[in-house]
Amino acid sequence: MAIGNLTVVVFGGGGFIGRHLVRRLGKSGATVRVPSRHVSRLGHLRTAGVVGQIVPEIVGSLDDAELAATIQGADVVINLVGILAENRSNSFDRIHAVLPGQIAAAAAAAGVKRLIHVSALGADPASSSAYARSKAAGEQAVRDAFPQATIIRPSIVFGPEDGFFNRFAAMTMISPVLPLIGGGLTRFQPVYVGDVADGIMAAIARPEAPGKLYEFGGPITYSFKELMELLLAEIGVQRLLVSIPWGIARLQAAVAEFLPGPPLTRDQVELLKSDNVLSGSAPGLADIAIQPTAVELILPTYLDRFRKGGRTGQRSKAYP
Repeated sequence: MAIGNLTVVVFGGGGFIGRHLVRRLGKSGATVRVPSRHVSRLGHLRTAGVVGQIVPEIVGSLDDAELAATIQGADVVINLVGILAENRSNSFDRIHAVLPGQIAAAAAAAGVKRLIHVSALGADPASSSAYARSKAAGEQAVRDAFPQATIIRPSIVFGPEDGFFNRFAAMTMISPVLPLIGGGLTRFQPVYVGDVADGIMAAIARPEAPGKLYEFGGPITYSFKELMELLLAEIGVQRLLVSIPWGIARLQAAVAEFLPGPPLTRDQVELLKSDNVLSGSAPGLADIAIQPTAVELILPTYLDRFRKGGRTGQRSKAYP
C-alpha cells in the first residue's frame, strides 16, 4: 500500500512514539489527522521537511459518536494511546481495553483499510500486573471488532525524550543511589523509537501485515542492572546501585502512589517480576526488513544535560 496518498488518523500522535511516527507519515506525503484534547500541545508536530498534511483535531470525551466522526474518511487508523500509571481520570481498563475496542469498532464501521494497535510486550491476561492484563484485554477487544488489525508489542522504547533513561538520569542529579528492584535481574530488550516508528510504517505498507501480531525489541538483551550501569557510564557519574527486595519495593510504591506523577507504583513492581523480552514465537523488526538499533548507538545522542562536566554527546543525523 502506497502511504503517500493515504489519510491516516493517529490516536496518541502527540506522544513519544507518535511524534516520530507522525513526522514519517508527513514526510511520506500522507494526510495525518491527530486527535487531541489539547491541540495547542501539538505544535511540535509541524516540523520542517514534511510534504504531506499534519492536521491537529480537537476531540472531547471520545465517545462512540465522536470516534466515528474522527475516523470518517480515513484509510488507516493507528492507536498509540497508553498510560503507565492509573489516576482519577484514567484507568488501565478505560485506556488500554475499552478505548481500543471502541476505536476498532469505529474503524470497522467506517470501512478503514488498515488498523494498527500498539500494545506492549508482556501483555498477558494471566499477569499479576493490571497494566499487562489490560493490554491483553485491549488486544482481544481490537481483534473482536477488527479481526484484520495489526497488533504491535514493543519492549521498553528509548530515544530522545524517553521516559526511561531520562528518568533515571534525572535521579542521578538528586540521589547518590539508584534502586535495583528485585536485585535488578529483570531482563529487557529496549527498542529504539525510530525503529518502532519505521516498523509501524512497514505495517501500513506491507500486504502481509493485516491480522498479524509483531513483537518489537532491540538486538541485545540486558538486565535492569546492566542498563543502569550503561547509563552511568554514558553520563560519566558514579552512583551506588542498591538492591531493593520485592516486599520493600512494594511498600515504598504504596507510599509513592500518593505523589503526583508517582515514580513507582505497586503495579509496576508486579510488572518488573516478569522479563520484558521477545518470545521468539512472533515476527519482529527483522521480519519486516528493519535492523534493530542498539542502545549503545543512540544513548550518546540525547543525555547531554546529565553529563558530568558538561561533556556533550555526538548527535547523529542517521538516527532521527
